[in-house]
Amino acid sequence: MIDWHRVDTVLLDMDGTLLDLHFDNHFWQEHVPARYAERHGLPPAEARRRLVDVYRAKAGTLDWYCVDFWTRELQLDIARLKEEVAHLIAVHPDVPRFLQALRAAGKGVALVTNAHQKSLSLKMARTGLAAHFDLLITAHEVGLPKEEPAFWPALRAVLPYDPARTLLIDDSLPVLRAARQAGIAHLLAVYRPDTRQPDKAVEEFAALRHFAEIMP
Repeated sequence: MIDWHRVDTVLLDMDGTLLDLHFDNHFWQEHVPARYAERHGLPPAEARRRLVDVYRAKAGTLDWYCVDFWTRELQLDIARLKEEVAHLIAVHPDVPRFLQALRAAGKGVALVTNAHQKSLSLKMARTGLAAHFDLLITAHEVGLPKEEPAFWPALRAVLPYDPARTLLIDDSLPVLRAARQAGIAHLLAVYRPDTRQPDKAVEEFAALRHFAEIMP
């Protein structure tokens, strides 16, 4: 799927790409609703209904990914709640070996995530992956979510890269489409971001199941 001779820079998403999205799905769909119901004295079903409406209103925006926003909005300590289920944070198979191979092949490697810095710090502390990257970049630093085509040229102020010689691997189809619109030439989706869910439809994109498939 990848002609590595044509790639100098590799941009990697975190949640659902390098890490199992089960943690995030469980956190927002199960753990937060349970704690929200307790905090506000609501039946669980009512708490879920309210949260679905609030989530939907913020999907695809920086607020959706912002720990501080949700702490204020829900009156819950979101960073602390993430620590309560941090044992669910898991690395997808072959990720460390893939990252080592990229460095051995002389590629520039950056983590580019919509996740808030507090979430990034928790996950890097749990996984030990940070040492494999030249840079860890959050959308909050850039000021736009990755779903916005303008994110990708703005990213070049932080990380100079040649779009024609860059590979992005991401589990989000809106993100991949925005990157394509911005000229990034090499794009890969992920079939199973959440290992407890079936394969997702990747539509027009090539996709991987395991990083072993694309070792440099």
